[in-house]
Amino acid sequence: MQLWVGLGNPGPDYAMNRHNVGFMAADAIAEVHGFSAPAKKFQGWLQEGRIGGAKILLLKPATYMNESGRAIRAALDFYKLEPEAVTVFHDELDLAPFQVKVKRGGGAAGQNGIRSAIAHIGAEFRRVRIGIGHPGHKDRVTGYVLGNYAKAEIEDLSDLLGAIAAEAEWLAKGDDARFMNDIALRLQRS
Repeated sequence: MQLWVGLGNPGPDYAMNRHNVGFMAADAIAEVHGFSAPAKKFQGWLQEGRIGGAKILLLKPATYMNESGRAIRAALDFYKLEPEAVTVFHDELDLAPFQVKVKRGGGAAGQNGIRSAIAHIGAEFRRVRIGIGHPGHKDRVTGYVLGNYAKAEIEDLSDLLGAIAAEAEWLAKGDDARFMNDIALRLQRS
């Protein structure tokens, strides 16, 4: 059993923020793979499903980004899972827009949801880093991250989310390199 967590902030005001791309990825995966309807659990929304042969629990914490780790810890404790079973989908300033990289462990790189997860479960979980690009100056980061995707970006965003959902089976199998490679190939074709 694996716990996949999409990071974001709850509520309609945040729905299309760059910071919410983790929520968007979780929603795309749930839809494409026919997961159960969301149930209110672990200070968030939990959906269950299968991808390939793997049972996946998909969690969207409703704690706001800065407290995401509390929801992740509650789910881990309930299902008696180790941090290695966790995959977190989140926005990444240091990657070009719509680029996807997977890594295990490391620091938070200024991402408050990741910082909270590390504080609650340690750093040895897998991260699916979804590039949003950098606005150029640190004084503009907050407004940029909490800003909505531009209309001109929506088609690329849709293609990216579709690719993440379509290639999720590689992630479920633990083949991170194939997951990243096949997403890149899909995005080249679109």
